[in-house]
Amino acid sequence: VQTVESGGGTVQPGGSLRLSCTASGSPYAIGWFRQAPGKEREGVSCLNRASGMTYYIDSVKSRFTVSRDSAKNIWYLQMHSLKPEDTAVYYCAVVPCDVQGMGTSQDWGQGTQVTVSS
Repeated sequence: VQTVESGGGTVQPGGSLRLSCTASGSPYAIGWFRQAPGKEREGVSCLNRASGMTYYIDSVKSRFTVSRDSAKNIWYLQMHSLKPEDTAVYYCAVVPCDVQGMGTSQDWGQGTQVTVSS
């Protein structure tokens, strides 16, 4: 499954960005990941469109919201109150997203850079 991310950019602390993800086919769940310089890629959030279940890591809860536009088949990660530590390349991928958490993937797109800096 191919995924394409977009919407990254540079914002000041406290700013907002909305990332978009398109995926080939019609996956049931999408996960958002990020990789900061010198760090391992980490799962951030996921959405299962069949169950409606969402998952967020603690550091983004109440600031990030994952959603999907069913008409356009686009998945989103709305990010508010951005912090410098949110700076990373963000990726989306088709992964399991259920009560056991979010899975990982071996297939990655190009990602989109998010930079939070004053």
